[in-house]
Amino acid sequence: MWSKALAPGYFDHPPMVALWIRAGTWLVGDTPLGIRFLGAVSAALGTLMLIQAGTDLRDRDTGLLAALLLNATLLFGIGAVTMTPDTPLLFFWTAALWALARIHATGRPLWWLVAGLATGLAMASKYTAFLLPPGILLWLLAVPSLRPWLRRPAPWLGLALAMAALLPNLAWNAAHGWVSLLKQGGRLGDWSPARALQFEVELLLGQIGLATPLIALLCGAGMVLAVRRAIARDPAFTLLAALTIPPALVFAEHALGDRVQANWPSILYPAASLAAASLAGAWRRIIRPAAALGLGLTALVWIQAAAAPLALPMRLDPTLLRLGGWRHLATAIDSAATAQQASFIVSDNYSHAALLARLLPKRDILGLDPRWALFRLPDVRTARAGQTGLLVRSARRADAPDRADWSSITPLGEITRARDGMAAETFRLYRVVERPGTTPLVRMPHPG
Repeated sequence: MWSKALAPGYFDHPPMVALWIRAGTWLVGDTPLGIRFLGAVSAALGTLMLIQAGTDLRDRDTGLLAALLLNATLLFGIGAVTMTPDTPLLFFWTAALWALARIHATGRPLWWLVAGLATGLAMASKYTAFLLPPGILLWLLAVPSLRPWLRRPAPWLGLALAMAALLPNLAWNAAHGWVSLLKQGGRLGDWSPARALQFEVELLLGQIGLATPLIALLCGAGMVLAVRRAIARDPAFTLLAALTIPPALVFAEHALGDRVQANWPSILYPAASLAAASLAGAWRRIIRPAAALGLGLTALVWIQAAAAPLALPMRLDPTLLRLGGWRHLATAIDSAATAQQASFIVSDNYSHAALLARLLPKRDILGLDPRWALFRLPDVRTARAGQTGLLVRSARRADAPDRADWSSITPLGEITRARDGMAAETFRLYRVVERPGTTPLVRMPHPG
């Protein structure tokens, strides 16, 4: 839906993921492959850049082993076949790391422009990339031989390029009350001592799961090695420490007050993989078994997601929550709309509305949510006044539908999204009659 309403910014994120989806669907069609196409391409190119970064910082073996470890993580293995804001974020973060490694290896000022542009595009992908410029500055300040760069124009021109890439999103935020920056930045001051230990444990377990256990262990040991070598003023390891330790501390601090989603620390993975590949002795002997375990686990997740050979409950099968039963659910909703003679189907969850528009291309699908005011989509509330529709709502929501949005609301019952008899989510259906109101009500564009 982002790609159907291109803009310099959105409520949740900067615009890059929408641009990538639009480019992918333009290249290969408005299909699941088109939506995800640049994810696979960027994973391949990012792997090559990581290999080169390892070669520039240490040697080719380091680059190859780092690429193997990164590709063996669940985060990267699953991310390569999906499309989320983390997809372009990881690509451009890795591109910036590659350019910085080129600076270390060649000393050529041109690479500062590449690093700056990659940094700006990373920030235009996800605001987590705001942690990248301070890491680069820390690298320059911590290594005496690099400090002369601060008196030369190349790094500052790179910074100017980074800001130019981010400027459209900053302008969009300024025109919309800084909504996305406040939403994401508003989490920084959270403090919840009663649940801090729980959140910290969840953060740690989330990384063990997404990295897979042995790779997580190797990355942790590699980060310790990077810090030790950084204290000895090794420029290569200082770069790896500067791009992993400060972000890790930020996420640990955030977990003192709120839950850190497991994918947020993904920006640590490229540099942490290089640090892990630099380990010696017994640690190095673990790398290949760790990669084999990670690739095996990734393959199992792919198979379960695509074919679901195992009928597992949702607590044991994360693919069920995200992927299970959507088409059957859409068919059931379509039948219910026909039975109620509904002229439209509406959801007050923005992602459900977008998905129903894709799965029911012949239906008029509407989205009811304040965030739609920030999208370039037609508001149809006035035109729909007096018409009957079918409201679809997840049963996870404890609140009732807002009666200010409808002239009448009639509960119809529940339907369950399931796969092979395993329930994933229950939805409540309501017969509603539209009336003019204040909450944006927009028509969802269909594929094509």
